[in-house]
Amino acid sequence: MLESNILTIAKTGAAILTHQTQPVVTFDQALVQLTDDMMATMLAANGVGIAAPQVFSNKAVFIMHSRPNARYPSIPTSQATIVINPQIISSSLEVEAATEGCLSIDNQRVSVYRHKHINVEYQTLSGKWVTQQLSGFDARIFQHEFDHLQGITLLERIKMPDQQQAFDQEKSRLQDVC
Repeated sequence: MLESNILTIAKTGAAILTHQTQPVVTFDQALVQLTDDMMATMLAANGVGIAAPQVFSNKAVFIMHSRPNARYPSIPTSQATIVINPQIISSSLEVEAATEGCLSIDNQRVSVYRHKHINVEYQTLSGKWVTQQLSGFDARIFQHEFDHLQGITLLERIKMPDQQQAFDQEKSRLQDVC
């Protein structure tokens, strides 16, 4: 049995958070150890997801695990999922704003638009490919962690043109309703 370690979490400004990750090609005990350590780190920090760059690794790996905790007391519960070499295959046109936090950004939450539904593909720890449709909070976590693998943090995401476009569309929709 492996012993899990709680790793240091990279904070905003760390270079590793600005670089795109490398695909995983070797599915071995070192990868299992990395994901065990990432899980322990995420749980200790009351996170609902963590990406490898957040623990100073350049591998295309993240973990999703939604469950109520001190940082997110009212969220749904979903099974812990290790995601390796992920791709977003398609996204819904429908987006929604919600407040997000990030383990790499202390004491700050920001409103971010994300696609409500996404179709994804990724590998498991054994290298098996999985195709899945995600909605709601799970889709939000996946998109947030996927951004980390692209070298995009929450603070960069909110400045991107698609965020302003989504805001403008929602504002227009609300004006049409009133």
